[in-house]
Amino acid sequence: MSSVTEQQPVPSRPLWRRAAAALAFFAILAAVVFSGIAEDLSWDGLRARHGALKQLVESHYLLSAGGFVLIYVLAVSFSVPGAVWLTIAGGLLFSAVPATLMVVMAATLGACAIFLLARYVMGDVLRAKAGSAIARMEEGFRRDAFNYMLVLRLVPLFPFFLVNLVPAFLGVRLRTFAAATFIGIIPGTFVFAALGAGLGDAIESGSSADPARALMQPGVIGALVGLAILALVPVVYRRWKA
Repeated sequence: MSSVTEQQPVPSRPLWRRAAAALAFFAILAAVVFSGIAEDLSWDGLRARHGALKQLVESHYLLSAGGFVLIYVLAVSFSVPGAVWLTIAGGLLFSAVPATLMVVMAATLGACAIFLLARYVMGDVLRAKAGSAIARMEEGFRRDAFNYMLVLRLVPLFPFFLVNLVPAFLGVRLRTFAAATFIGIIPGTFVFAALGAGLGDAIESGSSADPARALMQPGVIGALVGLAILALVPVVYRRWKA
């Protein structure tokens, strides 16, 4: 896919619309931060609330799944710390495969939301946040936007939020961004969701208080092997490029 077909002009929006959207963005971000949700995204927080959350999921599965997806979309849209723990929580509550589907969909929607904000609403603010990463990624996006985007999702060469922002400033099409994001985050998402499912088994078996016993759960062992493979991907990629 050539860079000519991938690039498109970024239209401007009236100043009052951009100001209103920016105000709404920061208002929602403040509400999320001060709600304390980020503090609950930890192993201790998940373990303490596992019983109540699991019961909620069993009693109201569709409502719980919809709420989880919405929370994940907001977390990605506002770059709330702890998205990895949300993925683990999804695996813990819904099991690995359903959680993977929910997270991939939610993360893609959240990434598209911040992509659109960066392109049409808060370009100046978010461009400053992206900083020098724009110049460092520009050549890859100009050459082949889809494949380069796919590599950035599969290989964590840059933080997730930067990969959400930079393509918006380089004229990458939304459909290219969304498709590459959806496909590229599947492997990592499944590994962390599987880890959550394994930790859920550890909690239910009563071994979660003992880290050594918790790590011996088959699901946890398999997920840790997956994490080790994911950790090697950037090393292999850099050696291949060199």
